[in-house]
Amino acid sequence: MSQFKVVVTDYEYATLDPEKEVLENIGAEIVPAQCRTEEEVIAAAKDADGIINQYAPITRRVIEQLDRCKVIARYGIGVDTIDIKAATEKGIAVGNVTDYCLDEVSDHALALLMSAARKVTVLDRAVKQGTWDYKVGTPIFRLRDRTLGLVGFGKIPQQLAQKAQALGLNVIAYDPYMSPDIAQEKKVTLVSLDELSAQSDFISVHAPLLESTRGMISQPQFELMKSEAILINTSRGPVVDEDALIAALQQNKIAGAALDVLEQEPVPADHPFLSMDQVILNPHVAWYAEESERELKRKTAQNVADTLTGGLPHYLVNKELKPLE
Repeated sequence: MSQFKVVVTDYEYATLDPEKEVLENIGAEIVPAQCRTEEEVIAAAKDADGIINQYAPITRRVIEQLDRCKVIARYGIGVDTIDIKAATEKGIAVGNVTDYCLDEVSDHALALLMSAARKVTVLDRAVKQGTWDYKVGTPIFRLRDRTLGLVGFGKIPQQLAQKAQALGLNVIAYDPYMSPDIAQEKKVTLVSLDELSAQSDFISVHAPLLESTRGMISQPQFELMKSEAILINTSRGPVVDEDALIAALQQNKIAGAALDVLEQEPVPADHPFLSMDQVILNPHVAWYAEESERELKRKTAQNVADTLTGGLPHYLVNKELKPLE
């Protein structure tokens, strides 16, 4: 009989073999599920010793029904699917993986920036529809000496800054928690959100989804932006007020958007973005490479294994918790 039960509430991967390799070493059994609702999570995980979570809701109501759970580990950096306060009150460790896709997301944000700036997708569609004319994509502006504004300046946007600077872009950032010394070392100027909105030709969003960041890019910011500005989001959809973005695009207040994340995923079939040529849409893929997926799965499982064997996750979110006795 297995020593521990670990429930995977939901996942979109082809295999759970990397997780099994880690957890079998501590005598844990993995129980896969595909939960979508609170009720389904409670039914699957009520007697679990540990939980691995992707998108299923781990709310206070769910957490209060967990009889034995010691750890909830999320696939990814963001932990907005989990009620951290409720988990902490119940003594449940929460783990994420903060360093598995730094190259992938920064590369993808830069790819979206360049695709939007050079009108790659617009021109591709035109050629495939029989139009061979560069003027379909006009105007296109030179990247060098333009300004990239980063909303958030953690590990991923710091990598993006370095890559963008190699292309001749000036980089500014808004991050009220960032040390000015680190920004200076990275040759990035810290500014207010209003200053960033007004000065940037490209705005790349890298803020985590918190109550304080929900809708932080909204009508006041769009009112300040340049008419040729392009918004890029590879963080979380709700950080951007989608209604305000749609209005800004429809009114030509900004030139375009390149979005890997949306408020509702998958995108609804009647969403206005689907008919906007100036919007590039990707299916929340910026994190992905074969290597980053394997790394994420192993590290997520290791967060669970470390906790169930008396420690805490290496990537501990609720740092006030102490190791198990």
